[in-house]
Amino acid sequence: MGKSKFIIFPLLILIPLLVSYLIYHYAIADSFNREFNQIVRPYVFDIGKWEVLTLSTEIDSLLSDETDISDEDTSMVKAYFANLEIIRWLEYAISAINSGTWEGDPDELEEELDELLQQNETIVGAVELVLEKQIREALVDQGILNPWQDHTDYRGSFPPVNFILDKPPCVLVISPRDRIERMRETTLFPGIGEEDMEDIETQITGLGYSALVVEVGGMATYPYYVTDRASLEYVIDTITEEWLHQYLAFKPLGFLYILDLAGIRRNFDIVTMNETLAGMVSEEIGAIIYEKYYSPGEPEYTPPPEDEPVFDFGKEMREIRRTVDEYLARGEIEQAEEYMEQKRLYLAENGYYIRKLNQAYFAFHGAYADSPTSINPIGTEMKKLREQSDSLKEFLETVAGMTTRQELAESIK
Repeated sequence: MGKSKFIIFPLLILIPLLVSYLIYHYAIADSFNREFNQIVRPYVFDIGKWEVLTLSTEIDSLLSDETDISDEDTSMVKAYFANLEIIRWLEYAISAINSGTWEGDPDELEEELDELLQQNETIVGAVELVLEKQIREALVDQGILNPWQDHTDYRGSFPPVNFILDKPPCVLVISPRDRIERMRETTLFPGIGEEDMEDIETQITGLGYSALVVEVGGMATYPYYVTDRASLEYVIDTITEEWLHQYLAFKPLGFLYILDLAGIRRNFDIVTMNETLAGMVSEEIGAIIYEKYYSPGEPEYTPPPEDEPVFDFGKEMREIRRTVDEYLARGEIEQAEEYMEQKRLYLAENGYYIRKLNQAYFAFHGAYADSPTSINPIGTEMKKLREQSDSLKEFLETVAGMTTRQELAESIK
């Protein structure tokens, strides 16, 4: 009897995920042409199959006993991410040596890399459990328990915080060339090589679309994927954001977001509101956790010299987006694409490397209204509403209950 309720939890999570997956799968089969299916078929990541195979191995962690977090636990998490910084540097150095850019002995670096990878592999499961508990406690402290807490007597935490530190699947984003629109997305295998990315994108461009294969930091499967190649702060934020997507799936805003993903009822404003809400709340929760357990103290800020201009990436990206929209509004598609390539090279000269800057890039990143690539006023409206809200929970529940963009505008006092 006691175990059954814990097993029901992941099954309840899977219901909307599997339904949306099946709907989305068959919608693609009906709407995508044969050439497109031939291009992506060798690379498609089957989320439904992965869910079935993975969930059975995760149930034990959901049934594990709660324990207090000790200094030793937080030290282990710090050690994992300290190793990760060295691992990323070693991988870069080995690649540079093998390409002839640097001089050195790659074998010695490979040995050190293998040792650190083995150390992290040994403790990664424990690190996941510690972060899950810290995030769960932070959410409860904010009064964020479950999607039904204001309408039932149930005061348990739901959905269970459950994630895997690994390389997430990639996402293939498709946009029309004559406008910026998040038209379709397909999940591809993790770790797909850059050569294959370019080949897929080139073939889809030949079909008349703009395409981009994106390496994402997290994915709201269950358990959800979170990248194992990022900083501790980023990982905490991403775990929380993916949990919020699961939480919001049981709210009006999140349900409409699922309908958009499934291609049943497209609504870019709903997508933007959902993504922005999850991002804003996760940043606040992440800051609380990092400050409580991991912050070494804020370093003193040293302003840059006055004679050294600061490159404003956000300002540049917003200006690029506005200009691209103007080109496309006039029907000047080739000019817009030439302009984006020129600006991509310009950004690289200033230290910001983007592999491909096109309509699909803006379609994907533009869903986050608080990102540098967005010119959507939803981000400003959401920030105003957060300032007016008495608590993080009130802000979350207010927006989660919305079904239109107009409700957001009207909620601002």
